[in-house]
Amino acid sequence: MRCLPSAIAIPHVQRDSMTMFGRIREKLHRAPLRARRPVLEESYPHVEIFFWKPAQGLNFGDYLASAVTQRMLAAREILFDEPAPKARLFTIGSVLHFAATGDTVWGSGRNGKISSEQHPFADLDVRAVRGPLTQKFLMDRGISVPSVFGDPALLIPRLFPQRFKRRTQPGKIGVVPNLHDRDLLDRDDVIDPMWNWGRVIDAICECEFIVSSSLHGLIIADAFGIPCSHVRLSETEPDFKYIDYCEGVGRSTFRSATSVEEALDAGPLSPPNFDAAPLLESFPYDLWEPKGAR
Repeated sequence: MRCLPSAIAIPHVQRDSMTMFGRIREKLHRAPLRARRPVLEESYPHVEIFFWKPAQGLNFGDYLASAVTQRMLAAREILFDEPAPKARLFTIGSVLHFAATGDTVWGSGRNGKISSEQHPFADLDVRAVRGPLTQKFLMDRGISVPSVFGDPALLIPRLFPQRFKRRTQPGKIGVVPNLHDRDLLDRDDVIDPMWNWGRVIDAICECEFIVSSSLHGLIIADAFGIPCSHVRLSETEPDFKYIDYCEGVGRSTFRSATSVEEALDAGPLSPPNFDAAPLLESFPYDLWEPKGAR
């Protein structure tokens, strides 16, 4: 039997290289901690994507803020998960009352339940808003707001063309309650807003008609060209955000039913007249530019 050597001879070149790497390692260990900080942390800003998180879990419409933003960035091979927050971006949702002076807005809207005094910011970097009612609210406070409207969730079919498609099941109705209305419906056709956001969109895409008290139930239906109607199941949500959104996508009128049956009898809202190009073009990619590049 051939015996294995007890030690393996290392050529001089390899030994010299290992000695060199050993010296480098020693210098690195002796170097001050500050000199070893990652270059990316110094050069590239981290942007916090703000979205509302209810105590009982994630509401699908609000979580879309993160999903849409990540997909927009992926189109340009940009990552946003850097180590320390440098900026905040508000996108999907009625979340402007959480914003602070200097934050960036791309598609957010005002919450109609929150008073003007509860919006603490003095100025915002606004690229787009959900609709003209939010635009007026901000402009009345002296903030510059372009006439670029639309909820970024409308971009889902463009951003996920292979993942989400209409797979209509003839005659299938879907009812999407607002988060606060979940316990008011006892029906087999309910699409729960607390499901995973992908599951909610898949369920909506199977339907021939959507009845929704959830704003994003209507928005996802509009995004995929599915006829939809709004139902008011409780008094928890005023009409502000629905009207704001509808005017932002070119609907001249908005109406609500008081029951699912009434919504079905009334038929769909008029289709939106929405051009996605201005919203896409207004995305604040510059927030992710390296320092000194702006």
